[in-house]
Amino acid sequence: MLRVALFGAGRVGRIHATNAASNRQTDLVAIVDPFGSEAQDLARELGCAASTDPEAVLARADVDAVVIATPTNTHVTLMLAAVRAGKAVLCEKPIDLDIAKADEAIAEIERLGGRVMLAFNRRFDPASQELRRAIDTGEIGEIRQVIITSRDPAPPPRVYLQHSGGIFRDMTIHDFDMARFLLGEEPVEVMATASRLIDPDLAEIGDFDTVMVNLRTEFGRQCHINCCRAAAYGYDQRFEVFGSAGMLMNDNLRPTTVRRWSGAATDAREPLLNFFFERYTDAFRNEFEIFRTAVEAGTPMPVTARDGRQALRLADCALESALTGRAVRV
Repeated sequence: MLRVALFGAGRVGRIHATNAASNRQTDLVAIVDPFGSEAQDLARELGCAASTDPEAVLARADVDAVVIATPTNTHVTLMLAAVRAGKAVLCEKPIDLDIAKADEAIAEIERLGGRVMLAFNRRFDPASQELRRAIDTGEIGEIRQVIITSRDPAPPPRVYLQHSGGIFRDMTIHDFDMARFLLGEEPVEVMATASRLIDPDLAEIGDFDTVMVNLRTEFGRQCHINCCRAAAYGYDQRFEVFGSAGMLMNDNLRPTTVRRWSGAATDAREPLLNFFFERYTDAFRNEFEIFRTAVEAGTPMPVTARDGRQALRLADCALESALTGRAVRV
């Protein structure tokens, strides 16, 4: 049994806690959150201990690994503390908002031989895994273009946006990681545009709500990413991978596959799933299981802290490009 502690009892922390508690090969030992009531409520629900003291939990001999789902500005501190305590780590994205700080942390993790996995859950969605498998088997030949559409149903609260690091580091960072995952080659150039079409007042915090990004690899492969903070029709997540011998497409998920024809509508389908909780339920579950397996087997982590750093670097380049109107070398 892998004995796990969770840091952060918010919405993403709740997902990880539930997956850890329901995994038959895992023992959820403790939930840590500075807001003790939130930790206590979730711990009571899942049958484990609650704490407001990260150091005390990291010192416990009955904790083998930790899941970090706290605010971004705490990731590096908790990650390094866990590694120094000999614990394996599954840490939510982004690794940090400051790439220099991320680089220092990665150097220390590697010096200590730490076992850290970055939680880019979309890689572990069954559809994403099938896209990668089809690419690897040569089903569509050489990759030429990847197109990623990512649109949320509604913007998050302003208080969240003020500390998010901006749309590129917060939202589009998932798509930067998926671009790397699907292209199979590092982007070397980024060109981005950004607008405030939903909330002009985002200018007060230097953020945007609607962006487009073009990535180019050294070989010349291209990736187009389009993101928007609000889509009237729901949570929109689509991928298209075009190659020399064909194309792969991953469409949106819906509650059922039923389609209806009548005098009122033609080819009517149910609305898209509401948000990432529902859309990526399997991805979160698979991610945790793959983390558990890697820890227990001693095999390499499938998504490393350096992968987190590369996605952050692409986000930084995209912001620079959007602000300057120029292509930016990675």
